[in-house]
Amino acid sequence: MLSRVAKPFVRLVERYLPDPYIFVLLLTLVAFVAAMLVESKTPLEVVQFWGNGFWGLLAFSMQMLLVLLTGFMLASTPLIKAGLVRIARYAHSPSQAIILVTLVSLAASWINWGFGLVIGALFARQLARVIRMDYRLLVASAYSGFIVWHGGLAGSVPLTIATPGHFTENQIGVIGTGDTIFAFFNLAIVITLFVVVPLVNRLMMPDEKDSVYIDPAKLEDEVELNTEITRPAEHLENSRTLAWLVGFGGIAWLVQYFVNSGTLNLNVVNFAFLFLAIILHQTPRRLLNCLQEAIKGGAGIVIQFPFYAGIMAIMVQSGLAQTISSGFVAIATETSLPFWTFISAGLLNIFVPSGGGQWAVQAPVMLPAAEALGADVARVAMAVAWGDAWTNLLQPFWALPMLAIAGLKAKDIMGFCLVQLFITGVIISVGLVYF
Repeated sequence: MLSRVAKPFVRLVERYLPDPYIFVLLLTLVAFVAAMLVESKTPLEVVQFWGNGFWGLLAFSMQMLLVLLTGFMLASTPLIKAGLVRIARYAHSPSQAIILVTLVSLAASWINWGFGLVIGALFARQLARVIRMDYRLLVASAYSGFIVWHGGLAGSVPLTIATPGHFTENQIGVIGTGDTIFAFFNLAIVITLFVVVPLVNRLMMPDEKDSVYIDPAKLEDEVELNTEITRPAEHLENSRTLAWLVGFGGIAWLVQYFVNSGTLNLNVVNFAFLFLAIILHQTPRRLLNCLQEAIKGGAGIVIQFPFYAGIMAIMVQSGLAQTISSGFVAIATETSLPFWTFISAGLLNIFVPSGGGQWAVQAPVMLPAAEALGADVARVAMAVAWGDAWTNLLQPFWALPMLAIAGLKAKDIMGFCLVQLFITGVIISVGLVYF
């Protein structure tokens, strides 16, 4: 039984995994030392790399934060919440709850990573209200669905190279999503994960004596109080007409955008989620109240992303990232390059948990290698994407929003995720090389 296999991993992580903020501080020190030892950089040079790059991802950080906020606001609308309540009725046992929350999270994450994290957390809370089961595994199952995000509709790497004007266009041109997201090998990986990940989570269910339960009363949502409108401005804050005029105006732009052959990218995803949330929340006040809750989940992103930008600057400017990538490329062949790209991307993701940022690091190394070896460029690009998504099961950074909603800490769920890390790593590797 996988529950016995998972047990020591759960105990190990609970004992030794630090808070994600401590984790990024330790990674910073590791990057410092590695740059000095491997690349022979002086301490002063490394400090300069770090400081100069500390604010280098502000625009991208804002984009990522908006993905989270807009996904949270959409997932928290009455319509979506009611849908989660209805779906939860199909689970009549802990086993069914585990499988159901994993499938919902997988589907939502494939659409959009921010949406998937929030939907998964909210659905886990809903299930925990009605079914008594190990709350850690329930939330870990919801987070495990995150594994498919970079192979889905909001994947940073495939959307970047599908956007005209991207930084490698002169080298590889514009590669459409038909060769990446909707390619056979990628869809085969996604479908396989949709089958295997829920089953693995189900098999990791601990015995009752080892389970950790939560009081359902702690999971109840705050009741929205109806306050009397006393000021003219409050009429606007509670105006459906105002919200719908603006909201449907945004939808009209989206329709026109896609009619004119617009492509899907992160800005368009954020735009769509925001204006759907404006419509479904019905009034500006409800949207603003939801935004206040969403911002709490994004606090970790705000404080930690600059540190990861600094780490990325060390990795790139010292040459350490290129050395790591080149080391794997040196032993690769035309067939095995996607596999070694996947492994190197997974390793780098621990230091640079940003799909777009990681592509900026690895593209200058992996693309020339793909051309020299005659490998499929689109497959190599997706190998970077999957490597980035894969080790998020170990890197607690992206779990922060879900943990904030669920009321848990990273150490509570990462032991279960570690088991998934090994199993999904095999599936993705086989898919990239043989599918």
